[in-house]
Amino acid sequence: MKKHPFRLSALQVQWLLVVGFLTVGYAIYLRYFAIENSQVALACDAGLQTWLCKTRQTATWLFRHSVFGGAAIIIAVLHMMRPSIVTLTAGLVAAGAGIVLYNVVLCGIAVGLLILGFARPAPATS
Repeated sequence: MKKHPFRLSALQVQWLLVVGFLTVGYAIYLRYFAIENSQVALACDAGLQTWLCKTRQTATWLFRHSVFGGAAIIIAVLHMMRPSIVTLTAGLVAAGAGIVLYNVVLCGIAVGLLILGFARPAPATS
């Protein structure tokens, strides 16, 4: 039985485009309007308790500990072993957010592994 490489349907490509743009768009919003904005940073550091400050604090902790990059690498390796739309979507979300939020090296490697997942045969269906 010949195994065919992992390929996406048109609907899956559209799904990945929507999820990718939403992830990167929110990460850009968070980076430039919450993390790097000095007025917001001063207000949050002074003790302001809003959802933006809590999100800023969470995102800052996540990228300081390279959680985005680590998660993207783990998901990309899983995608290499058994390619599926679920692992590709999760890897795209982790890598997209990580690239925008300062985890460029690990997320860049993860993107490369996600691309290599297309060279693997798709899992057999019963």
